[in-house]
Amino acid sequence: MNDTIYLDNSATTKPLKEVLQAFMVVNEQYYANPASIHAMGVEANDLLMRAREQVADILQTEAKNVLFTSGGTESNNAAIFGIARSNTHIGKHILTTEIEHPSVLETVKQLATEGFEVEYLKVDHRGIISLDELRAKIRKDTILVSMMHVNNEMGAIQPIDEAAKLIHEMSRAALHVDAVQSFGKLAVSFKGEEGPDCISISGHKIHGFKGSGVLAFRKAIRWQPYALGGGQEFGLRSGTVAVPQAVALSKAARIAVETMHDHAKKYRQWHDEILAQLNEYGEAIHILSTPQGASHIISFSVRDLKGEVIINAMQKRGVIVSTSSACSSKQTKTSHVVEALHLDEHYKKGVIRISFGAHNTAEDIKKFKQVLAEVMLELKGEIK
Repeated sequence: MNDTIYLDNSATTKPLKEVLQAFMVVNEQYYANPASIHAMGVEANDLLMRAREQVADILQTEAKNVLFTSGGTESNNAAIFGIARSNTHIGKHILTTEIEHPSVLETVKQLATEGFEVEYLKVDHRGIISLDELRAKIRKDTILVSMMHVNNEMGAIQPIDEAAKLIHEMSRAALHVDAVQSFGKLAVSFKGEEGPDCISISGHKIHGFKGSGVLAFRKAIRWQPYALGGGQEFGLRSGTVAVPQAVALSKAARIAVETMHDHAKKYRQWHDEILAQLNEYGEAIHILSTPQGASHIISFSVRDLKGEVIINAMQKRGVIVSTSSACSSKQTKTSHVVEALHLDEHYKKGVIRISFGAHNTAEDIKKFKQVLAEVMLELKGEIK
């Protein structure tokens, strides 16, 4: 499949060679337990701390506020459970949005069974929350607001800076931002008192490794540890730390931020080109993404066709795309994101997502546009 064009980078990315090399070197030469006091353990711990400091510098926080995790799901779970369960002296009210990742929605559902009150912010046709609704729903007993920066299915960008300002002015609540789809593509960091209070990152979305992630805090906050044991990660996440994954993630994060501007420029050009092509099909295609959305994600639906049919037709021609989110694409029910957008019934089953990554080229986009035209002709009789 060497000539296959991979356009499913929001599901996962191919690790960069530099990241692979860093991972291999640490595994081969610095394999000691970083908690050990002998010389090899000290060397491994030094590498771990450097990786932590690099991530902290990028996010504009202190190294002690960066925890290495197994990925975005763990980071989201830990942030929500940890903040909610340790702040019940303030209240039990939680706000999130209708279009969050399941690792957020399932977590707040669990908290609801424990006596927490969970409310959901609606989104408009662009997938964006209303700051007026947020203002109306924030209460004195609100302890947590959790929202994703960029939606993984259609690329909507939430106004997290404005939301943070509102939340901090009106309550003692913490703002948790799921930045899994935005880190390395958009600027995201802690900005003094006005930014998010904690941020989740996943390594395999930025050309790092599956099984690696970060949960970072703007400053020390009341938070309940969820993994108890030997006291690693400042006593907040016990268990032997995977130093190779941490080093690889910090390498991937640094490269992602350094190349972000150049990649964003390319992605925006490709995004606009593809939107222009999709618009030519009129009512045969409904575009979920907007020109103002994240440049690396495009989501659209073909009228009266199932997404799987389109995916298979494109795959036969050497182009890999996906239907909505990889985490839920094997389920038969309509995506909760699509339901929240109130999509017409004719388009609900045909949602397709394409997403760019660092390995994509202009030739890939040219081939995608050609294949899309072929597939639309084959399946819908549409000639453009």
